[in-house]
Amino acid sequence: MSAPDHQFIDDVTAALASAGDPERAVAQQRYMKSAMPYYGITSPRLKTLLRPILAAHPPSDRAAWEATVRTLWDDASHREERYAAIALARHRAARPWLDPDSLDLWRHLIVTGAWWDLVDEVATHLVREVLASHRGAVTPAVRAWASDSDLWLRRAAVICQVGLKDRTDLDLLRASIDANLDDTSFWLRKAIGWALRDQARTDPDWVRAEVDRLGERLSGLSRREALKHLS
Repeated sequence: MSAPDHQFIDDVTAALASAGDPERAVAQQRYMKSAMPYYGITSPRLKTLLRPILAAHPPSDRAAWEATVRTLWDDASHREERYAAIALARHRAARPWLDPDSLDLWRHLIVTGAWWDLVDEVATHLVREVLASHRGAVTPAVRAWASDSDLWLRRAAVICQVGLKDRTDLDLLRASIDANLDDTSFWLRKAIGWALRDQARTDPDWVRAEVDRLGERLSGLSRREALKHLS
């Protein structure tokens, strides 16, 4: 694997460390129930800090980009460094590399991230982009994720089309939901409800029909979420 951009990583970690708020960091870690500590930086402040660093270090090639994302992610000592890795993954210069070959990277981030704040960002931005642009190659992989032993991959499969509106593959959405109906985890039940609620903005009749089709197999939480904005 190509060498990561160590200057980018050093600049990120230095900027985050210097901007940290220890009191806020304790509260953030407690709220997120995170084993990994925080620096204590708000989301708007984090974006402001990262903007000039991302602009100064556009990824030069695919291999270096992936290596930098992986290294920043795997070696992170604080959670904001993983948020920075996702920001680099979404760099505009990296858009040509959001293709089926990138799925191994997104799988790695999902499985090792293993918590909703990280998984949801990867699923609803990076996986979604790859799926929307490469349906034929990526749909089978998402279907496989929906039945994987890893809970977070299954959550990613359910929510990865959130925001696609009329470009949603309804057969894939149905298959991903059906594969997880019997899971009692809050994270899967919430994901199913979220995915259906999002689709209801575009196709409310389809969502109503799905809720009726699933009947008692659909958990109360998923049902409430699905119908939240439907009369």
